[in-house]
Order: sequence, then structure tokens, then C-alpha cells
Amino acid sequence: MAPPPPAAHSRVAVTGTVLFYLVAALAMVVANKWVLNNTDVPLFFLCTQLAIAVVLFLAAHVSGLLQLPLEFNLQVVKGLIPMIGLNVLGLSFSNYTLKFVDASFYQVARGLVLPFTVATSYVFLQSRPSFLALFACSLVTLGFFVGVFLDGTSVSLVGVSFGIASSMITAIHSVVIKKSLEVVKGSALHLSWYTNLYSTILLLPILLLVGEGPGVSKLLFGSIVDDSLSTFLWGSMITGALGFLMSIASLLSIKITSPITHMVSSAVRGVAASLLGVKLFKDVISTGRASSIAIILGGSVFYTWVKHKESEAQQSSYNQVPLEDIEEGKGELPSTKRTRSAAD
Repeated sequence: MAPPPPAAHSRVAVTGTVLFYLVAALAMVVANKWVLNNTDVPLFFLCTQLAIAVVLFLAAHVSGLLQLPLEFNLQVVKGLIPMIGLNVLGLSFSNYTLKFVDASFYQVARGLVLPFTVATSYVFLQSRPSFLALFACSLVTLGFFVGVFLDGTSVSLVGVSFGIASSMITAIHSVVIKKSLEVVKGSALHLSWYTNLYSTILLLPILLLVGEGPGVSKLLFGSIVDDSLSTFLWGSMITGALGFLMSIASLLSIKITSPITHMVSSAVRGVAASLLGVKLFKDVISTGRASSIAIILGGSVFYTWVKHKESEAQQSSYNQVPLEDIEEGKGELPSTKRTRSAAD
């Protein structure tokens, strides 16, 4: 039976996925900032978000939409310890960053993710970047310094410090995730399930150790004279549900969106987040801050384009026939490679 025509379906799927990520990510930033502006327990807020995602995972499993491993496997837990630890640290630092800086400045504060990721890949994976890739990283780094040091607008050094730490953790996380996928036999869905579940459990003692216990008691059981609890609960439900949906949609995104499409949508999202920060939270975007955001986004898009071209060149050097055509029997290997294969 001939497969259905993929072109129209793919175009609709790509558009739908990009729009979903754009809207969901913007809603996540806005809802997070909305709650963090009104709470003193950012780690409890994060723990609640993750717990809601866990509940939704279980509901999807019970309804038959997903198949999750519910048994306790000590070997899996041991193998995922680095992943879970980095996930908790990364999300915690990210929440603290957003708490201490404007929503419009959040992308600048975490602007070193790309340079740190390239450096981490070189150190741990011996992945040597090209000159153009290094140039793109230099642009991103320049954008970060323009926004932090050269702009006249006052910024929180605490927030910037958390942003730098969050960027470093995210970079290391991108390396560790490859090893973690091996632990769950390559299942991104199972990895997302385990990460949300065990991160929730790990955060409970941590939030008590950092002193959020009294704040949690006051939020839940104190005499509430404002809408802090209502804001917290609504924000937790919205971001928890969006986090769950984004975990599921990421499986589709990996298959149907190209790196260029993803990075361009990220650039649009970054600009939209800054504009929403101005509209909803009365943030101030100076010329320096706008220049910083533009340089960081431009460098990120340029890096993605460079890696895309390098990947195309490497693929064409190995095989001149598209892989999809070979799988569908529409193409043949070049004669030299076919002869060599026959000889083997």
C-alpha cells in the first residue's frame, strides 16, 4: 500500500507545532512571572508545577493515551541521578532568574546558554566547533555583555548571576541527556516521565532546607488578605499543564521541525516575550536592551544556520541520495558504493 502524501500533512504539522510552542512558551514565561511577582516560595511553586505534570502523566496512562513504566527500578534511578539533579538545579535557577529580573530581560540574563553548550560539548564530547560556529558564539556573548554591562538600565546582579548559573546547568544538561536516554532505552517519553516524577520528590526536602517551609505554611494556611493563594494555584495549574503538553509535543517536534525552524520560532518567541513584558509588567526596554536581545537572537539564528549547513555538507559527502528515497526504494546508492557493498 502506497504511503499517504506527506507534504501537506507535514506542512500543517510543522505550522501547528511551531505555533503551539510559541504560544505555550510565552504563556509559561508570563504565568511564571505573574506568580513569582506575588510569592516568596519559588521552589514550592516549581515543585507544584512538576507535581501537576506528574498527575497529568498518570491520567494519560490510565486513560490509555500513554504507556508509562510505573514499577520502581533501582538501576534506572541510579542511572538518572545526574539528569534529575541537573534538572532540579536548572529549573530552580531559571525560576530565581525570572523572579529577580524583568520578563523582557530574562532572555538576556540566560543569553550564555549557546556559548556554554558549545564549550561543554567540546570538553566532554570532543566536538570541535568550526570558525563560523565560534563567531556565532562570540556574537551571542557580545549581546549578553551589551545587555548586562553597557546598557544604562539598572539590572539585578543576583538575577544575572542566577541566569549565568542556569545557562551553565542547561549546557551540561544537554550533554547528560544523551547518556540518560541510554538508561531508558532511548525513550524520550519515559525520560520525561521519570524526570518530572523524581524531580518533584527531590524538591520537597530541598525547599525545606532553603527555608521555604514557613512561607509555604503562610501561603496555604495563613490568614489570606489578598489573592496570593489564588494567583499561586492558577499559575501552578496553567504552567503545570503547559509543561506536560510541551513534554508530549517535544516528541513530535523532534521528528517534524528542522533546527532552522525551531530557532527562528525561538527568536520570534524571545521578541514576543519582551513585548509582553512591556505590556503586562510595565518593563522598560531601552535601546541598549533592545540591541542586546537583537544581537543574541541574531547570533543564535546564525549558529543554527551554520550547523545546518555543516550537517548538510557532511551528509552529502557520505551519501548523495536522500535517505528517505532509499528507505522508500526510490533511489540507489552511487555505483562505487554499490560495488563496494557487493564486494563486502
